[in-house]
Amino acid sequence: MRSGRDILVGFRRRWRLMLWLEIALYALGPAMLIYLAFSSVLWTILTLLLVGSITAIVIKPWKKSLETIASYIDLHLDATEYSTGLLLVPEEKLSDLARIQQNRVATRLVDKLKTIKPPNHLVRGTIILSAFILIGLVIYKYELLSNLQGSQQSKETPEAIVFKPTDTTFAVIKSPKLIHQQLTITYPNYTQIPSLETSKMDIKAVEGSRVSWNIQFDQEIKSVMMESMGNSHPMKLINETFTGTSILASAGFYNFKFTDLQDRSYVSELYTIEVTKDKSPSVEIKGIKQFTSFSFDEDKKMFFTAAITDDFGIEDAYIIATVSKGSGESVKFREEKLNFNSKVSKGSKNMKLSKNIDLDQMKMEPGDELYFYVEALDRKKPKPNTSRSETFFAVIKDTISDTFAVEGTMGVDLMPDYFRSQRQLIIDTEKLLKDKGKLSIVDYKSRSNELGFDQKVLRLRYAEFMGGESESEVMEEGDEEPEHQHEGDHQEEGHEEEDPLAKYTHKHDSHNEHNLVEEKDEGKKDPLEEYLHNHEDPEASTLFTQSLKSKLREALNEMWDAELYLRLYTPEKSLPYQYRALKLIQEIKNSARIYVHRIGFDPPPIKEDKRLTGEIKEVSGYRKTETLEQEDAYPYIRVALARLEQLIFEKSDITNRDKELFKQAGNELAAKAIEDPGQYLETLQQLKWISEDIEVPLEALVVLQKGLFLTLPELKPNAVKQQQQTSEINDLLLKELEIND
Repeated sequence: MRSGRDILVGFRRRWRLMLWLEIALYALGPAMLIYLAFSSVLWTILTLLLVGSITAIVIKPWKKSLETIASYIDLHLDATEYSTGLLLVPEEKLSDLARIQQNRVATRLVDKLKTIKPPNHLVRGTIILSAFILIGLVIYKYELLSNLQGSQQSKETPEAIVFKPTDTTFAVIKSPKLIHQQLTITYPNYTQIPSLETSKMDIKAVEGSRVSWNIQFDQEIKSVMMESMGNSHPMKLINETFTGTSILASAGFYNFKFTDLQDRSYVSELYTIEVTKDKSPSVEIKGIKQFTSFSFDEDKKMFFTAAITDDFGIEDAYIIATVSKGSGESVKFREEKLNFNSKVSKGSKNMKLSKNIDLDQMKMEPGDELYFYVEALDRKKPKPNTSRSETFFAVIKDTISDTFAVEGTMGVDLMPDYFRSQRQLIIDTEKLLKDKGKLSIVDYKSRSNELGFDQKVLRLRYAEFMGGESESEVMEEGDEEPEHQHEGDHQEEGHEEEDPLAKYTHKHDSHNEHNLVEEKDEGKKDPLEEYLHNHEDPEASTLFTQSLKSKLREALNEMWDAELYLRLYTPEKSLPYQYRALKLIQEIKNSARIYVHRIGFDPPPIKEDKRLTGEIKEVSGYRKTETLEQEDAYPYIRVALARLEQLIFEKSDITNRDKELFKQAGNELAAKAIEDPGQYLETLQQLKWISEDIEVPLEALVVLQKGLFLTLPELKPNAVKQQQQTSEINDLLLKELEIND
């Protein structure tokens, strides 16, 4: 068992730990705010240490003594009987009664000390930390301190523009010096970025920004030019300050060049121009599949969300939906522009929009298709950037108007219109079940029996089309009726040859359906006889392949059972068989395709008198020989390398022709240095100085030659035939091998 003093020491350790944790929460809040607002690790650490030290001095967790702990326990735990202080007194200094009380207090503390907690403000510290983090996130997201950061950047230590005279032979008494330089970048209004004023001449801005330069010298200057990518732009003198303005369109390099009153020229170093392109909006659709299909009796509604982001703000977003109706040459399209459920917040950089599309409200019918995509525009002026999402599809299944095609080489469509009647049977059966409570038993059974007869008519027509005998043919041969014979199917005796459907249907199945011409059955020739294969076996005389025929046989079996339950006045049991029959029929319809012969090239007839004669006088041939050469992308750099080799070896002077050559080489290198200015900027600067007649030492020419070599792309090896020396003995050996071979 632990002693009473150890119990108090453990409680004090818990108390101090909670106090230090409270101090950490107080210090983390301001530190996180500084980091989110300024993104400075150094200031974040300094703030953390400063606030933590001040809070620790105020709270003083190290001053919690054991006497303070004993007093706190006596106030909050009645079981100690205000005797906790006895635990701090050695036993030899206590009386017998005090020792007994000391043991009692120690025993009670072991059991009940966990019921009290050291005083702390951890909840308050957590709330303060959360508040600071929330404020920092708001500042970071909305860039509330961008103006302050911009002013800090403008107060940076200025970097003076360094000018060098182009001709070092003149004795310059006092060269002009720069006393003021300023670069102003005015961003486009739609970016909502404040203007930036700085003394640094390197430019990094958004495309379309207006850039202005202001430079002032300590004495009068004749003219100042701003040179960029081979072009020169004069600067205007206004109030003793030279100013120039340009609109950023592409990346590159530029420098300043001025002439004093004695016609001495000075040129500055090169400065980079980095142009940031305004990115197109990013559009992403969530919550919906790319292809969605609905049955005609479903709830045809779609819900999705569109996440749209842009670097400088979104101007507008909408949905372009196209509805297609019909098929083939009769297809029609209707395009609509749909708005989202909520209004687009113009200028927002991140946006989540939702939309409910009801196909019924768009007046879509079975077989219609919907194509839609989301289009977003940003705030770029004068022409905004436009982005669109992927195209999504929605289709209402059409189980009625699907057309049936026959696989074969014939050009005649033998599919009758009554192949769509199974769907009508299902609709009538469902309507009968719905009206069951409104009908009498006699009417209900009568209508169910009529639907059974319609099912029988459809089954017989499918069976006849597949190649099986019709029911009249079966009766003529004296066969028994099918085992699924039902009420109403019996034929009157003595009338075996009569069509069992004649009394129930109109005769519309023949070409003479209105009896306009007297029918002649004898000797009548089938107009399709020469296009069909006629076999004695009825099972083989079918227009279907074996797989389609088996599916159609399954459909007929389902129709048998559907008819059975309709005859038994239980249409609810017939519906599953009808649906399975419809599904099989649809599979047959969608699996067959019409085959069309390919139309090939029909060559002109060959003249027999010219055949195999070998005469080719009138035959003209055509042959084209062309050598493809890849254009060199760096012709001036290669010539400049050769000229540098001469200058280094001969130690000769640079001529005006060399200056023009190095200027052209510099233009070629500038186009490549735009992609990687850090690697080629020094080489480009040296080329600029040489072309401006600045004296360059021999060591600088060697460095320049090395830099130009590194800019050239690596040559790919070409396959060439190499000549090998042979001896007379090798020639004799090869000749011997050829003879024996």
